[in-house]
Amino acid sequence: MPKNHMPKNNIVTRRRFLEMTGAGLIGLTGLGLAGCQQSGKNENEAAEATSTQNAPSTKRGKVVNVYNWTEYISDSVLKAFTAETGIEVVYSTFDSNEAMYAKLKLMRNSGDYDVIFPGTDFVDKMRKENMLEVLDHNKISNFKLLNKTLLNAEFDPENKYSVPYLWGSSGIAVNTKRIDLSSINSWDDLWLPQYKGRVMLMNDLRDVFSMSLLTLGYPTSTQDPNHIKAAYEKLATLMPNVRTFNSDAPRMPFMEGETYLGLAWNGEVIMAQDQGMPELDFVYPKEGVIMWMDNMAIPKNAKNLENAYTFIDFLMRPENSAIISEEIGYGSPSDAARALMPPKMANNETIYPPADKMGHALFRRDVGDKTMALYQKYWDRLKVDM
Repeated sequence: MPKNHMPKNNIVTRRRFLEMTGAGLIGLTGLGLAGCQQSGKNENEAAEATSTQNAPSTKRGKVVNVYNWTEYISDSVLKAFTAETGIEVVYSTFDSNEAMYAKLKLMRNSGDYDVIFPGTDFVDKMRKENMLEVLDHNKISNFKLLNKTLLNAEFDPENKYSVPYLWGSSGIAVNTKRIDLSSINSWDDLWLPQYKGRVMLMNDLRDVFSMSLLTLGYPTSTQDPNHIKAAYEKLATLMPNVRTFNSDAPRMPFMEGETYLGLAWNGEVIMAQDQGMPELDFVYPKEGVIMWMDNMAIPKNAKNLENAYTFIDFLMRPENSAIISEEIGYGSPSDAARALMPPKMANNETIYPPADKMGHALFRRDVGDKTMALYQKYWDRLKVDM
């Protein structure tokens, strides 16, 4: 994307907190779905850490209390919203889904926040725990402009509780000066012996296990202990090829010449290209694309419900969604917004996968604490044995 459309550290800041702690992948209608989530603090600690800051306004009327990721919206869009509607935006931030969830859990459906931005697995978790309002789609006029591939997912059938905000993907980053791009089309290629010591994996439990599960033909949302064990055993055979785990800035091992291919977020490849490494390219593996998506939702008992709908619909307007997508650097779910973007971004297949690749897309869902503990056990063992 054009350099002037990329805010400093926005992509890295967002993705640092997308290494998972508690989710699986889920299918869409006609495809599967998967995101990335970072292990956060203990839920109560995370909530307490933010309970004295970013407090929502308690006044009703011309206000909307928004709770979003750090550096994850356009200031110009917020100002335009208030200028047009007269509604003041009280904007608070969190740095992990865990912190957001814990804070709202402690609030016990008090309704002090009006709009939140959870990942797919936390939409799944929070709807099951009755923490979200059922949405009235008649009040979201721009919903009809969204890409249908991103709708009606298993984490939220019929989008009863959420609407997409921004999305991205994980695939294989390839240094095309070192490796013929046409020779890489499968997750299994990372296991090839010629890449000993040259593979990078993100320090992201869920993405790494999803990759292995896909090569075995198992569902990435599996809770079957035998599937998870088999994925671990296959990953153990990959370790001689792995040079490093990196989720802080996955592009850096490539830019520093340490690694030639590996699991990476699409935004990191875009950043590497923007920062002087145009030879770093991105491959969507044939077994499936691992994806994440952040969504807009209304917490239970929101005190400014109508203002929440007005805010969500405003952000979904094509011109506003396009501005947000260009500034943050990830894909807009709105086809109409994409049509307004510069061709260099709108036609970039690293940001917007071709339709045939989206047919194998995967988004993340909540798989429960018991299954996550099993994943974590094998993850810890994998890292120790490396």
